[in-house]
Amino acid sequence: MTPLPPVFLDRPIAHRALHGAGRPENSRAAIRAAVDAGYGIEIDVQRSKDDQAMVFHDYALGRLTGSNGPIQQRDAADLAQLTLIGGDEGVPTLAEVLETVGGAVPVLVELKDQDGRMGPNIGPLEQAVAGAVAGYGGPVAFMSFNPHSAAEMARLCPDRPRGLTTCASTADDYPTVPAEIRDHLRTMPGLAEMGASFISHDHHDLDSPHVATQKARGLHVLCWTIRSPAEEAKARRIAENVTFEGYTA
Repeated sequence: MTPLPPVFLDRPIAHRALHGAGRPENSRAAIRAAVDAGYGIEIDVQRSKDDQAMVFHDYALGRLTGSNGPIQQRDAADLAQLTLIGGDEGVPTLAEVLETVGGAVPVLVELKDQDGRMGPNIGPLEQAVAGAVAGYGGPVAFMSFNPHSAAEMARLCPDRPRGLTTCASTADDYPTVPAEIRDHLRTMPGLAEMGASFISHDHHDLDSPHVATQKARGLHVLCWTIRSPAEEAKARRIAENVTFEGYTA
């Protein structure tokens, strides 16, 4: 197991960075705001057409840029020219974001599922992420809803901490994933094999016995996504840290 550094536990983590007015989610402006406030940062990564790790949540460009089509159909240079809605900057690469952070605060990188069914059809995004963090001296940890992706990061970056992003794995959570795979994901598979040191679980489901099992094994429990002080207080009865947005944690 590669330990999760204490810096990931001693301050709240800004979900998709510290976004708000003029600072779209996962944008450079939101990254700078989180660094200035001293918060940890959670970001999402997707793959561009030319196999770059892009800091972007959705599979499609529409909600965040107003452009059509999947992010994987655009090169990184093209994505940099798009303007994120509510801001004045384009889609950044992971390498650019890490350069902005400069090791000042911890960065929790969520790799979005590239298989479509949380299966083993992965690889290019994980390679791109590993390349982007090579030589970076600041605290970085990896997680994914797809256990195959998290396991691949353990292979590529054995000295960096990794874990799973987890939830109750209902049909609402994964509408395109077959029931038998959802049942498997609910058990949080592969954590021991990948040397995981943490999970980040849906705060609505923190009472799950699967969470209790992993906590008893010594894994750290983070949670997502907290949107009020009341939710934070309730979540911290079980979780060691929160990923938050929409208020000052």
